[in-house]
Amino acid sequence: MTEEWLNRAEWKENVILVDADYVDKVVFNLIVNFERMIGRRIPQADMAKWLECVALDGGIREGNHQTQVVLLHQKEQMDNFLPGAFADLDGKAFNGPLGEFLISCVPVEEMVTAEELFVDSMQIICNSGDVKRVMVIPDAEHIYNKVREGLRHVDNEKRVTVFCMQPMEGGNYRQEILGYSLMAALGIHGDEIKD
Repeated sequence: MTEEWLNRAEWKENVILVDADYVDKVVFNLIVNFERMIGRRIPQADMAKWLECVALDGGIREGNHQTQVVLLHQKEQMDNFLPGAFADLDGKAFNGPLGEFLISCVPVEEMVTAEELFVDSMQIICNSGDVKRVMVIPDAEHIYNKVREGLRHVDNEKRVTVFCMQPMEGGNYRQEILGYSLMAALGIHGDEIKD
């Protein structure tokens, strides 16, 4: 079902592919660490604000764009995002200064591992002729080498950006630091962070 859906999907020009369980874990760690560091309670991350920040980091600028968001997951929800329940997010959309964001939540089924599904999805998306810009948020701690290998033969006309928590050994794509977009979605400002 999952692979079939990915192959049949009508891809938009911009696609954000997310390992949602990994990103939720990263947000939890940021909340715990920054609450101690800056001495205040940090709310759940704003999903829409985070997706807009990822889109900006991926090269999308203000305008009437369509961005497809694919959240791959094994859990029922993202505990550290608002909204975070996949049942509430799936099939929903929102509009902002960067255009429309359309959200699809794709569960990892028993026939495939989360790693395999992520890399297969990334390659299907990158091979679609309709897609011009791809933003990839993998569990870089565990599958970065597979992501780099999977992106090796992507058409140079496509703008691919991989988001990691720290700079990684390069490939034929751009890299952005994932923590910056997550901090913005958590409402953490640079002037709050002390030396």
